[in-house]
Amino acid sequence: MKEHEHERDPDVLANLQHELSDLRGWIDRAVVLAYAVLAGLAVVGFTLLSEWAFEHFQRGYAAAPWLVLVWTPALTAAIVWMTRRWVPGAAGSGIPQVMAALAPGLPPAARGRLVSLRLSVGKTLLGALGLLAGLSLGREGPSVQVAAGVMHNARHWLRRGQGLNEHALLVAGGAAGIAAAFNAPLAGVVFAIEELSRKLDARNSGLIIAAIVLAGLMGVSAFGNYTYFGAIRVPGLDASALLPGLLVAVSCGVAGGVFARLLIASLTGSPDRISRWRQRRPVAFAALGGLAVAVIGLASGGATFGAGAQEVRRMLAGESDVMQLYALLKFVATWITTWCGVPGGIFAPALSIGAGIGHDIAQLTAGSASSALTPVLIAMGMAGFLAAVTQAPLTAFIIVMEMIDGRALVLTLMASAMVASLVSRLISRPLYAVLAHHLLRGAVATPAPCAPDARPPAPAAATPSVAAAAGPAPAPAASTSGPTTADTAPR
Repeated sequence: MKEHEHERDPDVLANLQHELSDLRGWIDRAVVLAYAVLAGLAVVGFTLLSEWAFEHFQRGYAAAPWLVLVWTPALTAAIVWMTRRWVPGAAGSGIPQVMAALAPGLPPAARGRLVSLRLSVGKTLLGALGLLAGLSLGREGPSVQVAAGVMHNARHWLRRGQGLNEHALLVAGGAAGIAAAFNAPLAGVVFAIEELSRKLDARNSGLIIAAIVLAGLMGVSAFGNYTYFGAIRVPGLDASALLPGLLVAVSCGVAGGVFARLLIASLTGSPDRISRWRQRRPVAFAALGGLAVAVIGLASGGATFGAGAQEVRRMLAGESDVMQLYALLKFVATWITTWCGVPGGIFAPALSIGAGIGHDIAQLTAGSASSALTPVLIAMGMAGFLAAVTQAPLTAFIIVMEMIDGRALVLTLMASAMVASLVSRLISRPLYAVLAHHLLRGAVATPAPCAPDARPPAPAAATPSVAAAAGPAPAPAASTSGPTTADTAPR
């Protein structure tokens, strides 16, 4: 009887000879890994530029706080004008763009309007300008589109029909962006599986993971092997933590579901009067939105400006001067910023909103912000709100775990993310799937140049294969809000 292939021991010499004889295959692998390095460096550059921009905003705010009432709306309007004029595909978060670009059957020209080197450069510059304006946005979601655009360019150097195809390159690039932005390679791998691909091709999984890790190493090389929010002390948890923990998870699920529903309604063109005016006058709307963000920032003493990382660190450190309305004000500021259509993400702001919810519940239930349980509830809030907004609980709890060195909280964070995600599903459709579908409808339409303040042409319907890949279709909207992108949600 013929011996089955899987029952034979591998022939080491034959396998080694086969690998060494495939010179072109090794060249393809080297190209992919070289582009992974470039993708990681692109995210590092984006990080440095973003930090420089927000640092200069903070200096200006400290010197003349009331100047933001002019500076923020003027720069917000300028960002939206430049985005619509030169890189409409860079608007919003970047994660829905990558998800849309992964749709099967998408024409190459349409894919190029969602991910490309040009969009990566535009996303980097305009995203940094958003932080220079003090808008409530993050760079982590946009890093997905930046890195995916870099990796996608590698296709020009690979053999046709061999090595990694465009789908695998985009998955590797998008996940590499998460790994490099958060210094969280495990989160990058989980994000690739849970949000982008649903599975990894067995033939290319090793190379994809190597690319993700290599891109993440670029961040480690530049900033050191740090945890984003430092390490927290985890007290012994007992039954007394059950009620506060459940309150955090459910509250984050409700708030995150409402937040996702608001973003879907705002970015896909609800038939209300404000949305119709925004469609007609997007730059003017952005100026008013920037003014609203500036007013909220002044009311919060500057706490709601930027991504919110500093406020989270202060909460985790036990500082008690975090205002009670921080979570609500940050919620509104992030929603308005996203509604304006600027290039920027919601990942970091969502973490800060969740931290604020956890901090508030800790004060209500424990009676003191310095309670030993407070850091745990803050971490649960971060994982819960992010999971509720994205409906990606695995990615959410792993990101938070890696950001706070919270391996002792694995089960706690997982439970919070799962409960919050389940509650959110009762309130809202999946944010990124809906926005990706909305983008696809515009991406497959023939592009037509239009003035920044003019109503763009309505996009054509997506092809059946594209629509199926994007997930459930959103409810019919009165009209779209911009050229291929103008409204992409941030993550």
